[in-house]
Amino acid sequence: MRKEGGFSYLIAMFLVAVLAIISVRALENSLTAERRDKEAQLLMVGKAYRDAIRDYYEGTPGTAKAYPAELELLLLDTRPTRLVRRLRKLYRDPVTGSAEWGIVRSESGGVMGVFSLSTQKPYKSDGFPIELMSFTNAKRYQDWRFVYQPN
Repeated sequence: MRKEGGFSYLIAMFLVAVLAIISVRALENSLTAERRDKEAQLLMVGKAYRDAIRDYYEGTPGTAKAYPAELELLLLDTRPTRLVRRLRKLYRDPVTGSAEWGIVRSESGGVMGVFSLSTQKPYKSDGFPIELMSFTNAKRYQDWRFVYQPN
């Protein structure tokens, strides 16, 4: 009986090690899935900002087109004869969770685009729509610039 005294303990330790490895793998997979989801949200929110900036620019009365001076002007545009809401709200950056965005300014000082302030490396590196082809092989989320430039 003395020779078999530690066998159950050895089996228990092996099972604990296997469970630890499985738990770490599951955690890695869930973190990866969460980050990919945040990436998809960043693409959606960035496009919404770019489209709102485009609509603001194109909706400028007269022939002299102008970018909004601040992002808040996208919420309620009082320049046309009727009030226009380009965005429902100012969205938070899904990757950083912050309300602060990097701003791309035009030569006149208006907001022509936004970008995330995250320095993380994106998972997605290819397969972007044509209007976002500049995102291919970006090194950081900061390189994903959602900018509207008229033709």
